[in-house]
Amino acid sequence: MKTVNSLSGGKSSSYIAINYPSDYNVFSLVRTNDLSCKYPDKKVRQIVSDLLGCEFVGTTEQDDIIKIMLQLSEKINIDWITGKPFEDIIRGGANNNKGKNGKFYLPNQMVRYCTTHLKMYPIFDYWKQNINEVCDMRIGFRKGEERRQKNMLEKLNKKGNEEIKIIVGKKNNRNKWGLVEWRKPSFPLIENNIDNKAIHKFWNENKNIINFPKGYYNNCVGCFHRSPLFLNKMYQEHANKIEWFSKIEEENKPNTFRKDVTYKQIINFKPQAELNFDDFNDCDSGYCGL
Repeated sequence: MKTVNSLSGGKSSSYIAINYPSDYNVFSLVRTNDLSCKYPDKKVRQIVSDLLGCEFVGTTEQDDIIKIMLQLSEKINIDWITGKPFEDIIRGGANNNKGKNGKFYLPNQMVRYCTTHLKMYPIFDYWKQNINEVCDMRIGFRKGEERRQKNMLEKLNKKGNEEIKIIVGKKNNRNKWGLVEWRKPSFPLIENNIDNKAIHKFWNENKNIINFPKGYYNNCVGCFHRSPLFLNKMYQEHANKIEWFSKIEEENKPNTFRKDVTYKQIINFKPQAELNFDDFNDCDSGYCGL
């Protein structure tokens, strides 16, 4: 069975990439064509465009993810892939997400179609073009994240493989959907008792491979799984990215990413005390058992 390391730009999946060689290393980059999120270095934009095979303007993740993945690409061979830009997914790229009022339903904690279209489908398309048989795909869950592992294992079929729902054809001019068996997830960090502390220790001792900057978190800057206070801190550090989320909400009122608060309210929130990223835990940053 062929092995695949699915890379996210985070410390855990990067640890797997370095310590568990595989047949394929694949990284799906979230893109935006919004010029407010334009990556500042023109030369690097061209490098990333060449790697992706399409124009790269910017990302709704932290810009540091580009530097980190280019550093990792110097050590191992990585295939860079991407789906449609995030705003295109929202504005009709996701099926049946347009309401009767003409506004688009936004991804949220209950319906995370952003993950499906920006990560899962591009990786599946890559798998279909390059592998097209059930593979062993390493997942970066750490020791202590057994609940995330359990949630994933419960969704597997009787063979222990994951199936993905995709369009397999047309019938009466309507999409015909089907399930395709494509990957068997494995969890090398849990199997080898590698926890968060061990991951941080490794990268502190191997800054020559990747020097993760303080305050770096992979995933979209405005991810709705993050706490409002954490998102406000993100706004202080990456204002243009949080403003992107706020603009998408304004375009699609009354639809929002969250039920409890809008991104405009998050932007306008004034904390009573100055907070550092060290003041937040994993749940604040969106990593508590998702």
